[in-house]
Amino acid sequence: MKKERESSSYRGFIFHLHPPKVSEASIKFNRTFGLGGMALLLFVLQLLTGLSLRMAYVPTPAEAYDSILYIDNEIFFGGFIRNIHYWSGIFFVIVTFLHFVRVFYSQAIFVPRRINWIIGMGLFILTIFSNFTGYLLPWDQLSYWAVTVATNMLTYIPWFGDWMLSVIRGGNDVGSATLLNFYNFHTGILPILMVLLMIWHFWKVRKAKGVAVPAENVKPRVPTNSDLLLKELVVGLILFAFIFLLSALFSAPLQERANPAFSPNPAKAPWYFMGIQELLLHIHPFFAFIVLPLFFFAGLMWLPFAIKEGNQGTWFHSEKGLKLAIQAAVLSVIFTPIAVLIEDFLLHFELWMPAAPNAVSEGLIPMLLLLGSFTIYLWVIRKKYKANIYEIIISLFTIFIVSYIVLTIIGIWFRGEGMQFIWPWQN
Repeated sequence: MKKERESSSYRGFIFHLHPPKVSEASIKFNRTFGLGGMALLLFVLQLLTGLSLRMAYVPTPAEAYDSILYIDNEIFFGGFIRNIHYWSGIFFVIVTFLHFVRVFYSQAIFVPRRINWIIGMGLFILTIFSNFTGYLLPWDQLSYWAVTVATNMLTYIPWFGDWMLSVIRGGNDVGSATLLNFYNFHTGILPILMVLLMIWHFWKVRKAKGVAVPAENVKPRVPTNSDLLLKELVVGLILFAFIFLLSALFSAPLQERANPAFSPNPAKAPWYFMGIQELLLHIHPFFAFIVLPLFFFAGLMWLPFAIKEGNQGTWFHSEKGLKLAIQAAVLSVIFTPIAVLIEDFLLHFELWMPAAPNAVSEGLIPMLLLLGSFTIYLWVIRKKYKANIYEIIISLFTIFIVSYIVLTIIGIWFRGEGMQFIWPWQN
């Protein structure tokens, strides 16, 4: 009897993704903004257009660039399909990031969803690496040097960095082995891993009875068909229309053929790694590339297991949490550029402390200043606003996220030759 019930449960998952009825509060658009469903649709777009492009693409340095030109200029609707693949890839990263942030702020990370939070983080990381491995495939100057810059960051990892760089590139430099490695990961290994994790992710959502909502809003329940499915259909059609229109108006970038002998100035990493590249200008690589990212992701994985269940489904935990999150975002937008300019033009610890190791003058001291600033800020909101642990964590998360976005914007638009500070209109 038990086996029959389990079998029925698995069949139910296979034949319908949603339960027959869902909480009315869970299908309001401002509950999830449809981000999880949009991420799935963008992934499907990536798969379909990627399979089409795969038929004409040749993963060798001698032919990769020419095959992209052939797709753009010779194949009927080839350029349009590549545009869809490019733009859906960009928005796949953005939407997955927004979904990740939404889940955190709505506190859907505790029991019974904490394992799914870890799975979701894995999917987010795989999404970034999927985009990154596809970045190199056009084999033009933009992609070649962006991947060169990004993979060079691996050398900052103690002991294993050089070995990891050699394995990923298939040698010392970005070349034919690198292109083949990236192609195999982009078209084979990563999509399979993502499909497997997505199945697990959706199954865990179903097991947790859908989207997290506050306990008082669990009822009333409404039929999934058509209350939820109709909204999903509308959101999906709008998303497809937006991607198709964008692809018709703006072509995927393609610069001149990759030239390993000529490095552009500046050579920048892909846009989602620009925050790290900007941070590397101000803090020692060990802290910028290893300590801070490791602290951030390890902390997010540890959090659901370390503290008790929060107000699941309640955005920002409370009204006070919302106010503190807005305050943290505003302060990050104001003080992150100020800190960048001060470090660029006023603070020169490496000159003031010539005898000190770089890890101390450019790493430990700036990190202590950052930690001191965080400590003072968290102490103030604890004392002044009587913030609890959840509200403090939300504030800290907001500072990290908004500061990284600001650093990314600075790195993309405010850095010119030699990564010197410029105004965007000077570029």
